[in-house]
Amino acid sequence: MSLLREVREQLLTGDAEFRHLVEEHSRYEAQLEQLTKSPYLSAEDILLEAELKKQKLRVKDEMERLVAQRTKSAHTH
Repeated sequence: MSLLREVREQLLTGDAEFRHLVEEHSRYEAQLEQLTKSPYLSAEDILLEAELKKQKLRVKDEMERLVAQRTKSAHTH
């Protein structure tokens, strides 16, 4: 198993903040999926889609930061 995958697994099982971020990311993904199923998007839907994508990216960046932080500490110990 790769170090990154191992770190993600450790974070999922032992870090409440990381688990919360994963759940939040999944929620945004589900909302986006639901939104894009609609054949017609209103102006509000388009704005919502853009906001969901931003939020999803913010959460993903935060998850990656935690993984990088844990990976770095794994290398220094």
